[in-house]
Amino acid sequence: MNLSPHLRTIALIGKDGSPEATAALQVLLGHLRHVNDGSLTIWVRTENAATIGAPEIAASFAKIAECADVAIVVGGDGTLLKTARHLSEHDVPLVGVNQGRLGFMTDISRAEMLGAIDRLLAGEFTEDRRLLLDAQVLRAGEPVFQTLALNDVVVNKGDLGRLIEMEVRVNGEFLYVLRADGMIVSTPTGSTAYALSANGPILHPAVPGIALVPLCPHSLTYHPITIADSSRVDMVLVTPGDARVHFDGQSHFDIAAGDIVRVVRSKHVVTLLHPPGYSYFAMLREKLNWSATPRR
Repeated sequence: MNLSPHLRTIALIGKDGSPEATAALQVLLGHLRHVNDGSLTIWVRTENAATIGAPEIAASFAKIAECADVAIVVGGDGTLLKTARHLSEHDVPLVGVNQGRLGFMTDISRAEMLGAIDRLLAGEFTEDRRLLLDAQVLRAGEPVFQTLALNDVVVNKGDLGRLIEMEVRVNGEFLYVLRADGMIVSTPTGSTAYALSANGPILHPAVPGIALVPLCPHSLTYHPITIADSSRVDMVLVTPGDARVHFDGQSHFDIAAGDIVRVVRSKHVVTLLHPPGYSYFAMLREKLNWSATPRR
């Protein structure tokens, strides 16, 4: 097997606490060791290395970010999101093997895993660069929290049992005052996640846009809107009391009246690697159970 000279350090990352992901990692590690001609360096995320009995090749996210040419992620979209948040600032490409449910980003099935990884190692893959959101919370004009999001930034009512009210501005221009359960600010990647459940639009990954999707608004005239990905979105909490902002469903921060949640496109991107023949539309047909047989 001729290995690509561009992929020499490979990291393996699996879903925490998943026996299926652990078993798949063991198979994958054995296969990589079998095809290794001596030019590959293999690391396994520390937590996974302990479960598969490979402590000698354990590596932290920090080490993987520093030295890996590619990270193979075994799990669902949540595992890939977590990995992307750790590695995106270093632009480590990600390959997703689906051990979850739908798997919009983890597009390689367990049954196809070894063949797909062989093609990857041979240099047969396509790059798919996904935009990230840079989100921060401003309190009295000063940043008190900042993070990245690949899917979405969601402002919601938190523990309150009632609507919240927020003023929404785009590039400083007043859009509206929204009374709702909250608002989803979604990337094209996140348009098939929470935003889809809230009747938001599906955005092809190549679309340079960000979707604003109200959550259960107290008016039938509020609809999702797609804006340019160069836009700055400011959401100012008006409601007395607390609310909460979530980032990819993986971290959150409690906000109070007067706080501004500011969202812009990040300078960083996430690179996904797909095997030959990957089709975004075919993936949608499969995952969303659309009619899969075209008429001839």
